[in-house]
Amino acid sequence: MALTGLQIQKLLPKTNCKECGSNTCLAFAMKLAARKADISMCPYASEEAIQTLGAAYEPPVKLIELGEDKSLKLGEETVLYRHEKTFVHQTALAVNIDDNEKPEVIEQTLDNIKNYMLERVGEELRIDMVAITQKSGNRETFVELAKKARERVKRPLVLRSADPGALAEAARAVKGSHSVLASAIPETAEKLREAAQENGHTLVVTAPGLNELVLLTAKLKQDGFNDLILEFRSHTLAEQFQTASIVRRAAIKDNYKPLAYSILRFIEPHDDLLEETVLAVNDICKYGGICVLPSFDPAQLAALMTLRLNIYTDPQKPIQVEPKIYPIGEPQPDSPVFVTTNFSLTYFIVSGEIENSGISAWLLVPECEGMSVLTAWAAGKFSGATIGKFAKEIDLKNQVASREIIIPGYVAQISGELEESMPGWSVMVGPQDASDLESFIRARLT
Repeated sequence: MALTGLQIQKLLPKTNCKECGSNTCLAFAMKLAARKADISMCPYASEEAIQTLGAAYEPPVKLIELGEDKSLKLGEETVLYRHEKTFVHQTALAVNIDDNEKPEVIEQTLDNIKNYMLERVGEELRIDMVAITQKSGNRETFVELAKKARERVKRPLVLRSADPGALAEAARAVKGSHSVLASAIPETAEKLREAAQENGHTLVVTAPGLNELVLLTAKLKQDGFNDLILEFRSHTLAEQFQTASIVRRAAIKDNYKPLAYSILRFIEPHDDLLEETVLAVNDICKYGGICVLPSFDPAQLAALMTLRLNIYTDPQKPIQVEPKIYPIGEPQPDSPVFVTTNFSLTYFIVSGEIENSGISAWLLVPECEGMSVLTAWAAGKFSGATIGKFAKEIDLKNQVASREIIIPGYVAQISGELEESMPGWSVMVGPQDASDLESFIRARLT
């Protein structure tokens, strides 16, 4: 049961040292009760407090770590809706390979998975996992493909087979990769638990209904194994949406541990790529832990990864680029100097339009806490004084020979203040919209 702020305060040192970032221990206790802080932030917390609060306030959804270095993380979610706080670990995307496919097709798919990379707002997005499904009926073929995929792609695997013996052999063959075995049913759970536990893997469990699934997860946890992922025997979009919502609500709102696990879904092949994509979109939006796509399609992956990036962006912390001066093209010391905020979308739109114009330039990006131009200006984060202060901090005048700086048209009113903050510089007011930058540059700068 969750503790109140006053109950938590009794476990704290009551020194009001402020080292946790709160003014008093009571204020910190209230943050702990609201799950907006962690007991580790208190440097003087007793072992009793750490153990009591650690158990009471561990994330409702079990953390799972996959991969050789355990860098792929699932779970640890604390809210039903991202606007309440944020979603923590994004849905892992895997591409499936059947072990009975032609060797040349398998080789090409492995290369595609390994080499695929999509760049969005400065982030490199890649395929997280490789799924191997046994269709050949031959254990050796399945195991050899699992070993090849691990060696070639160097990412965690999802090993899928109805044969528990084949799964156990494959688990041993890729020991140390911290992969996923799919899927244990009540009849095979004990054997697959041993295979997963002995070889350091996570076990997917499934059952005809939620009641049977609850009994299975409770039994496995009682036996000392808790690295579990859930798979539902639901087929339609509506069933998947409903079941995933019920399970996540039970875990987060009711702290119901038998269902407090990430969810895996295999998207089965369809004649219509759009239908496959819709199923995957539902999985990303509604609590999917691992989504296995039936084949490699770069257009589909681009859409899904872009959506996932948006869903799993912290709504309280916009995506930002590092504040500094960026070269666009191959600028010389006397190349034009533009300025914009460090909101990633703004930066990439502005830099792209400058590049499209065919000129090389410098783009000055001060710290604006990831806000857009108008928002940063309204908040006092993008003013003549703040831009001038940042230019002085990075010694802009000795990095460029130009003494003219171009500001966004939406904040033309800061031009006078900026000239006062940057003596010797003149300010040119650019267009309001980034889409007009190319015509502005051609008319005014070339």
